[in-house]
Amino acid sequence: MSLVTMAMFAGSAFAQEAGSGGATQKSMLDKWVIDGGWTMIPLVVLLAITLCLVVYCMLNLKKDKFCPAPLRDELIALMNECRVQSAIKLASESPTYLGRLVAYALPNIDANRPEDLGKDAIEDSIADFTNNERPGMMFCIDMLALSGSVAPSIGLFGTIQGMVGAFATLAEAGQADPSQLAGDISVALLTTFWGLIISLIALPAFFFLKKAAQGREADCVNAIEEMVNTSINVINAEAQLARIPEGLSGDDDEEGEEYEEEEDEDEEQA
Repeated sequence: MSLVTMAMFAGSAFAQEAGSGGATQKSMLDKWVIDGGWTMIPLVVLLAITLCLVVYCMLNLKKDKFCPAPLRDELIALMNECRVQSAIKLASESPTYLGRLVAYALPNIDANRPEDLGKDAIEDSIADFTNNERPGMMFCIDMLALSGSVAPSIGLFGTIQGMVGAFATLAEAGQADPSQLAGDISVALLTTFWGLIISLIALPAFFFLKKAAQGREADCVNAIEEMVNTSINVINAEAQLARIPEGLSGDDDEEGEEYEEEEDEDEEQA
């Protein structure tokens, strides 16, 4: 904010110095910001906040902070060996979303239910964790939606203010003098312009970052579900193989019958 204020004062001073030499010349800062009047102050502040939120959210949604591949692979390897306690210990040492989710959900594994390891309780704990984490994760992203909605309203306020000033000037002067109306028209147009600019930055960023956050959350949930399913498959491997029949089609049965007939013929010949 201090840099913006210094730039505004520098631009204003530059314009005054240029005007003192003869014809008045305005800087780009005067034309596009300062001429918008005091309503540009909240718009400049809102623009700075919006840009900071976009950068912060993009840095906060890096994959390394949610579901880093090395941690995911190591946890799956541990669960493939049914080393649940080791997986919980490793996860609790990681500040990532996946680490905290695994440390929260895996203690609900029920060893007395080898057929599914108490998967329903694990799924409930996953839902509780994501519901508790989502508001904090989405707070800054939701602020972008708020910024994109408020900015055009502030711009519209400046537009109305400029139009009211323009009509007041016409009422006092009794004629349309462009030099007298220029200031009010600048307020009317510049505030709307910057309000729309902020909205065009904030709203697309909101939808993009929201989808990115949902994707990161889904990656972590899918990873822990894969871990649990891996352990269930390892524990029940023999039982699952026992359920698979020898022949899965009529052709296999016919081949089996032909093989038995050949064996019977060999026995008769012997």
